[in-house]
Amino acid sequence: MTADGTRAQYLELSHVIREGMITLPGLPGPEFGKQLTREASREIYAPGTEFEIGVFTMVTNTGTYMDSPYHRYPDGHDLTGYSLERTVDLPAVVVPAQARAIDATVLANYEVDGKAVLLHTGDDARFGTPEYVVDPHFLTRDGAQYLIDRGAILVGIDAANIDDMTDGTRPAHSLLLGAGLAIVEHLTNLGQLPPTGAFFTATAPRVSGLGTFPVRAFAKVG
Repeated sequence: MTADGTRAQYLELSHVIREGMITLPGLPGPEFGKQLTREASREIYAPGTEFEIGVFTMVTNTGTYMDSPYHRYPDGHDLTGYSLERTVDLPAVVVPAQARAIDATVLANYEVDGKAVLLHTGDDARFGTPEYVVDPHFLTRDGAQYLIDRGAILVGIDAANIDDMTDGTRPAHSLLLGAGLAIVEHLTNLGQLPPTGAFFTATAPRVSGLGTFPVRAFAKVG
């Protein structure tokens, strides 16, 4: 409920995971199957009662996903290391990309302390197409350091990677994850959020030993 007693509105910010979808070229799409079909279950349960148990295989970098420090550093914490306070109901600030490279001079116009900083590039319109990875937007090294120094909690982007994909050093990943900030990549619908005032949530299952995993990302508005 909102302060005036009305029900809050929620906006989906993650892509739907579908069989065979391509998140990034070179990574296989998820494969769906059945561990137990409805037809087979009829032999197990009482007449008129049936169930289905599905199974699927995927790389952890599928759809909209969260990166933890273990994704980059062998001694970093995995997905279970994020407390709910660091991934749920975070006050959000939406930063529109003014150029392909989002740097500290752009971020200096925003209050980011204690916030989920959501970088709105519009690249999500190309998600699932070959053009998605053609000259995508990214966060620069000095932009990442600025967010760390100014106390951001989480950084999200609606592009193919938070880093310049031509730079094999991956400075944004290295700096942000090294400082313990969560990264959420491949967001969508950020253009529907207000610049400030929304609350961002992105949670992954408590899976031990993984550096990345898909999330249900959404925002509470109003």
